[in-house]
Amino acid sequence: MSSVIKLKGKGLTRIIKSKVILSPLAGVTDKIFRKLVRKWAPDSLLFTEMINATSLKKGYGSRKIKQLELEGGPVGVQIFDNRPYAVSEAAKLAEDSGAFLIDINMGCPVKKISKKGGGSALIKDRLLAIELVKRVSKAVQIPVTVKTRLGWDNKEENIEEFLLNLQDSGATMLTIHGRTRKEGFAGTADWEMIGRIKKLLEIPVIANGDIKNPKDAFNCFKQTNADGLMIGRGILGSPWKIGEIDYAIKNQKGFREPNIEERLLLLIEHLDELIKEKGDHGLLIARKHISWTCKNFSGATKLRNNLVRAIDAEEVKELINKTIEALKTDPVSYTHLTLPTNREV
Repeated sequence: MSSVIKLKGKGLTRIIKSKVILSPLAGVTDKIFRKLVRKWAPDSLLFTEMINATSLKKGYGSRKIKQLELEGGPVGVQIFDNRPYAVSEAAKLAEDSGAFLIDINMGCPVKKISKKGGGSALIKDRLLAIELVKRVSKAVQIPVTVKTRLGWDNKEENIEEFLLNLQDSGATMLTIHGRTRKEGFAGTADWEMIGRIKKLLEIPVIANGDIKNPKDAFNCFKQTNADGLMIGRGILGSPWKIGEIDYAIKNQKGFREPNIEERLLLLIEHLDELIKEKGDHGLLIARKHISWTCKNFSGATKLRNNLVRAIDAEEVKELINKTIEALKTDPVSYTHLTLPTNREV
């Protein structure tokens, strides 16, 4: 297995130096969150939030793709829509803003997206899906990739033929979530089926679903022989997780998972950046990150409840700093702050 992933676009070839990729997550993987992830994952491909092509074409959401080339590492832009012209135009806008590659979403199970013909609905409208890939591949010089699922209602929908057609239409890489649209995120990702698909395709295949730690990553590689892994929900509250898994795959030593004090200080850093970028609305965004981060240590539930009720950023920071000081004065609790790096979360 190659140590890099090579993607050839119409005019540019891209080299991905890490096999661990950050999934696009609506309301999560903005520029500020990507900056945190990049602390531990300098080489990984990170994605923007999923962007609606029609909205971007009209000027909405342009901040999500602003100055991507300045981020210090590869950033892909994932686009969703069912209008070939809009997707092509949005792809060109993203390319001009420094996108490393363009990914077309054909896997999002959210009803408000699939009801309008985007996301996983394209698994059913295969001629349109193929047309989207062809049009975007002609419109941009950078590689075009696709993220999709194992089917709509079930896994007996000849998904293999669909994926081969996407490959033949210009897709340079496929990311496959190991569930159908009907399954959503229920049950267990079918890594075995991803492995069977991998054998059929010539382009790189990225496995996605149920990968939360290095142990999961190694098991997924073993079952799928995938070219790389995409991590989504496993990153929530753990922006270092991409780097941790990357370290393990590269057999590098010395990765240290942040202890609780460092995690809490990371929350303050994240909050400060959100307030600077988004004003008071940044506190609302920070609350979900607080909920994901404040777990698995003495007093976590009480702190989490207090933080999400805090009226402003200063109160949040005061509560966090008081908690850190209180834990430092209690040797038993403070010992509990340091978690083993191989802990499953």
